Amino acid sequence: VLAELIEKFVSHLSESQKDCYFSTGNYTAVAADVKKENFSSAQQLGVEMTIRYGKYLNLLKEDAENGLCFVLMNCEEFLKQQQRTVVSSLCCLQDHYAGYDWFASSVFLIMSGDREKTLTFLQQFSRLLVSAFLWLPRLHLSMHLPVTTAEYGIHPVYFSSTHHVEMLLKAELPLVCSAFYMSGFTPSQICLQWITQCFWNYMDWSEICHYIAICIFLGPDYQIYMCISVFRHLQHDILKHTEA
Repeated sequence: VLAELIEKFVSHLSESQKDCYFSTGNYTAVAADVKKENFSSAQQLGVEMTIRYGKYLNLLKEDAENGLCFVLMNCEEFLKQQQRTVVSSLCCLQDHYAGYDWFASSVFLIMSGDREKTLTFLQQFSRLLVSAFLWLPRLHLSMHLPVTTAEYGIHPVYFSSTHHVEMLLKAELPLVCSAFYMSGFTPSQICLQWITQCFWNYMDWSEICHYIAICIFLGPDYQIYMCISVFRHLQHDILKHTEA
């Protein structure tokens, strides 16, 4: 039901000119047989974890690995068309996105391993503003960013969403905010980790689905409110650990 709902919602918005924040060219999926050996070691590990998790949740069939590799490879090629060339010694700016694409993997599981549906959804989704915040590889070296921003290699989620989380945290949960600064660790660091991983390993699958759906339906600012509510939920434990 969730898959159908977000699919129809995104499809409807992507057809409306005023809702399309990003312009995307036409891309035809490459139907090549893709193996996980074609990916970096980090991506291979991500593929294995996604398949294992998907089978644990009874969402994937036996041949799902090839489908996921197909989606990841096509996403990389699709997004590459919208990237600019940046000369930099930073490792994170060398060619493709350095990490694993947790958002695309989450959508693949939501779509029960249907590779065509997943890819169509992601292509339509990439036109919307919310894609910049939920799908981190979306803005990697993107031509939609100012040149200086792309060259710094700092994702806009870090200086927009997580910055606003810190501002709200000061007002809403001052004790949690103080606890972080006493530890020499900033809330924005852990928030960036949560957002990059789509809250995998932090929330249950149903909650991950709710996070993705809420941000798509209600807007990217709900990403900030979600982080604040998690900190509120963890407040007792955070303060306990600070005392200890």
